[in-house]
Amino acid sequence: MLPVVVPAAPGELDAGTRRRVLQLVASDGPVSAADLASALDLTAAGVRRHLAALEQAGQVVVHESHGGARGRGRPARRYVVTGDGQATLSQRYAEIAAEALRFLADAAGPEAVERFAEQRVRELETRHAAAVAAAGEDVGARAHALADALARDGYAASARPVPGAAVVQLCQGHCPVQDVAAEFPQLCEAETRAFGRLLGVHVQRLSTLTTGGHVCTTSVPTRTTPTGGR
Repeated sequence: MLPVVVPAAPGELDAGTRRRVLQLVASDGPVSAADLASALDLTAAGVRRHLAALEQAGQVVVHESHGGARGRGRPARRYVVTGDGQATLSQRYAEIAAEALRFLADAAGPEAVERFAEQRVRELETRHAAAVAAAGEDVGARAHALADALARDGYAASARPVPGAAVVQLCQGHCPVQDVAAEFPQLCEAETRAFGRLLGVHVQRLSTLTTGGHVCTTSVPTRTTPTGGR
């Protein structure tokens, strides 16, 4: 008996085509609907429908050209990918990274994943050690310097003092490896240890994006020696 082939649902076909349109805009943009239609062997009307959906989702925008129109008539709208569009495309890389770590864990054991996570954050430490050291010995100032450095890396990081407590919360609103870290928490654990080494104090991770938090929050004590108490 021949296998039964189940055709893809129209929504799945639309999603696949839309992703191909997004990928082509990313690689060839600024690009027009006519160019996309020719490259993908689709009708111009169909491509414009996908572009409208991507534009509404904030994944593509019309490129603002300052060179002026050439020839007669209205110039064709040309599209480029936004940051949200780039993030959508990068999800595939997260899937590949997770597959690679699964293979590493199966081939060499979970300890190999831990070693990889530690090596990754050692590079982060090396990259930001000078900026944190330049902040001096004050732990709060060092936490702010680390947050600024992480923000430049795309972590949307900030350092927030806790009122009435000798604590600063280091918050990260974005994590480039969030999807992978959900399956491999070793990445988060190694990052927490790296923060502690950079700041010179024992820090504690309070929440993470991977476990449902709206930010990753690390508690950083700013008082490292006893003050005598009451």
